[in-house]
Amino acid sequence: MSNGETSRFVRLHVELVMEVTDADRLTRAALDRIDDDPSLPDDERRRSQEAVTEDPAEALAHLIDPFDLVSAVPGTELAQASWSSEGLTDYDPDAEWDATEWELADGAAAEV
Repeated sequence: MSNGETSRFVRLHVELVMEVTDADRLTRAALDRIDDDPSLPDDERRRSQEAVTEDPAEALAHLIDPFDLVSAVPGTELAQASWSSEGLTDYDPDAEWDATEWELADGAAAEV
């Protein structure tokens, strides 16, 4: 912001790579979460159950909630969140991962 003001809103970019070490356990946990959600309509519940059964990335997306990640941060309130997951078939854990710079809207780089 060029006028010296700072916004009270901050966009936080987080990228995680998770290893699924027990797909059955992950799927069961996601199914339990879906079953325990009283706000899900039956048709959405069935679609969610199918999705998490077919794809561990979908199961993980049902278990990770951005609100849970930031709800304990003092002096903040989550204004908006979106997230997704994808299977990484070509991921090499030994390859160098360059997640040290992200391009910001004003062209500045953020160091991680």
